[in-house]
Amino acid sequence: MTEAEDRKPQSDEVRSAFTAPSGVAAADGESSTTSEFAVPRGLDVTAPTVEESEGSAFSTPSTYSAREAPPAFTPPSGIPLVSLTKDVPWQDRMRTMLRMPVTERPAPEPVQKPDDSGPAVPRVLDLTLRIGELLLAGGEGAEDVEAAMFAVCRSYGLDRCEPTVTFTLLSISYQPSLVDDPVTASRTVRRRGTDYTRLAAVFRLVQDLSDPETALSLEDAYRRLAAMRRNRHPYPGWVLTSASGLLAGAASVLVGGDIVVFFAAALGAMLGDRLAWLCAGRGLPEFYQFTVAAMPPAAIGVALTVANVDVKASAVITGGLFALLPGRALVAGVQDGLTGFYITASARLLEVMYFFVGIVAGVLIVLYFGVKLGAQLNPDVALGNSDRPLWQIGASVLLSLTFAVLLQQERSTVLLVSLNGGVAWSVYGAMNFVAGISPAASTAVAAGLVGLFGQLLSRYRFASALPYTTAAIGPLLPGSATYFGLLAIAQNEVDKGLVSLATAASLAMAIAIGVNLGSEISRLFLRVPGASAGARRAAKRTRGF
Repeated sequence: MTEAEDRKPQSDEVRSAFTAPSGVAAADGESSTTSEFAVPRGLDVTAPTVEESEGSAFSTPSTYSAREAPPAFTPPSGIPLVSLTKDVPWQDRMRTMLRMPVTERPAPEPVQKPDDSGPAVPRVLDLTLRIGELLLAGGEGAEDVEAAMFAVCRSYGLDRCEPTVTFTLLSISYQPSLVDDPVTASRTVRRRGTDYTRLAAVFRLVQDLSDPETALSLEDAYRRLAAMRRNRHPYPGWVLTSASGLLAGAASVLVGGDIVVFFAAALGAMLGDRLAWLCAGRGLPEFYQFTVAAMPPAAIGVALTVANVDVKASAVITGGLFALLPGRALVAGVQDGLTGFYITASARLLEVMYFFVGIVAGVLIVLYFGVKLGAQLNPDVALGNSDRPLWQIGASVLLSLTFAVLLQQERSTVLLVSLNGGVAWSVYGAMNFVAGISPAASTAVAAGLVGLFGQLLSRYRFASALPYTTAAIGPLLPGSATYFGLLAIAQNEVDKGLVSLATAASLAMAIAIGVNLGSEISRLFLRVPGASAGARRAAKRTRGF
């Protein structure tokens, strides 16, 4: 081989990249290629002899010295102690702890153990998810569902848990300590229904679980939960249909109707209710159920106008709309948004929008054909409501009562919520008709009183506030503004119709915000557990940060 060929670089087949270059002596005993992760020669890697067992994350580091310790993070006065008094409802106690970081939560109360081995974590999490499912399916707010789930876990000693609630998914994670693996479980809410009697039973179960003197075992809790699922609704179907008719009739009287209008609106609402049940039995989505249910009241109102019957047909159609407007879902959606659960709030409000569009479609179809047939639906002479205060107060009480029956409330709460609805309408009428204040402001104030009284009644009974507030806002729902907007659109006055629908939307938002504000005001004056009077934590965020 010549000298030039000896200087030519050789191919990979002849010379590897790991081969020692010429002129460099190979290390003694190195027969194979080493990795960059190999221990260098001369380094002692023998593990020191440890007499103690491996410490946890809470053990004092071996390099810690008391003399050279860094300044302590804990203030000299110590961390304020959160006092959770037992005479405060569990909703306030659990909400207070949920708004704390995990490290600042106080130690759990005496644990309820079914046996000496302690509760089975997977079963406790499963019970928690099942209770949260019933609450969320019943229309409870996301924050209250999280508080109930945390109360169940804490009652069995699982204090380091984090529940998460969205519109259709519940999950909970429990980590025994910083060095243990977390346990996570989830459950999907596939079916929602309105049964406030079952909702009250779930609240009583959570109250018993939160009471350390009750010592309810897991088996007993599962047994009571199964009994709640098996229990039938307190009111049969014919009572619900009759209540729907009475609600529509009371709403028609509330907006200026007479006895003929009362029965016409009741008949239309009952026909719509039966058609909606028929569609539900066939498996049609709720959108089409609302569309079909809105047609009979509108059809009866148009038929009375075409037949030249001297009645206020607009009051008939408006009364039918009161029985369909989704006030319960609207209040829950706005409440979730105001408390920081934006995903759940968006889903609830989107559901309300779909229901409302279904109602709009059903009424518009009937009004369009009515206008084509020559029906003279004049909104200027439709409703005048300021000259019959006693009749309207009685109608508002009846409307709230029938709304409570439709929500499957307990019989013991029906009278209280009916009186709450009468008070709400009295305040609204005094502000709007007598004092001349705008409808939106009057509605917001009346709804705020509904939320305030409902929250006080629920705290007195250690129950949910929904049964005391949802039915009471029935007289305040924007049925007339909704109808006039649809009528204007059917008569090709789109701009006027959109303005009226925007007014209806503003009234609905005033109701929802007023109810939530009344509830928050009641909490300001109630004794809330905490270190001091000014230590009440805001929901999720504070001033946007």
